[in-house]
Amino acid sequence: MIPQEFDYEHPSSVADAIVMLGKHGGEARILAGGHSLVPLMKLRLAAPDALIDIGGIASLRGITDTPDAITIGALTTHAQVAGSDVVAGGCPILAETAAGIGDSQVRNRGTIGGSLANADPHGDLPAVFLALGGDVTAEGPGGQRTISAADLFVDYLQTSLSADEIITAVRVPKAAKSAYVKFNRRAQDWAVVGAAAVVEGSSARIALTGVAATPVRATAAEAAFSGANAAEAAEHAADGLDPPSDTAASGEYRAHLAKVLVRRALEAALAR
Repeated sequence: MIPQEFDYEHPSSVADAIVMLGKHGGEARILAGGHSLVPLMKLRLAAPDALIDIGGIASLRGITDTPDAITIGALTTHAQVAGSDVVAGGCPILAETAAGIGDSQVRNRGTIGGSLANADPHGDLPAVFLALGGDVTAEGPGGQRTISAADLFVDYLQTSLSADEIITAVRVPKAAKSAYVKFNRRAQDWAVVGAAAVVEGSSARIALTGVAATPVRATAAEAAFSGANAAEAAEHAADGLDPPSDTAASGEYRAHLAKVLVRRALEAALAR
């Protein structure tokens, strides 16, 4: 199918992009890698009046190392994140997750900022970002603001970003003991369920994808974890959740997968 007609804008700076968003009155969409938005447009499930292609804004690319965290430009591709020694050394869960997204074409075009802004509940990076407790820098007409991972995802494919805001950077704390595991039926498929675990001493942050309209924290499993009891804690992974049933899996099967994958993620994190 052919997309509906749209205007095409190609800003050279973030400031220009924000002005263009305002000009179109909330009916424009930001184009980063395009692997989520363009297919929706071709199916006419999305029909923006304008696309604002931010791919030429060099300031939105790059990886910066600091003692406690890593800051990544929003246009940094999955392949660049996966291949970064800085990310692999300081936050292995992020490098490994990026390396397992889609195929090589997706990894070389898709971006970390675009993945988080798209907020797909079956995406890998949103759950990992939530487990890490990261934050994004968003810029709009009123200036910059920081949005925590806990506040970014609000509903299915919806974030707390305003229509005239752009994610410019992603910041994640360093986390040596961390791991993400997922179940998908075929290579390169979306995850049916995925689990991210970040262990710090006797506590853990655990996030799930594929069990709700947004990535969610497995708070009951976190509360049950005492530093080494991965199997026991994982039995509570689906407590308080009501996973959806669809053509990929039933809700009961998703709940079962959550328990299995949380155990595996915790065990892999503890083994680092």
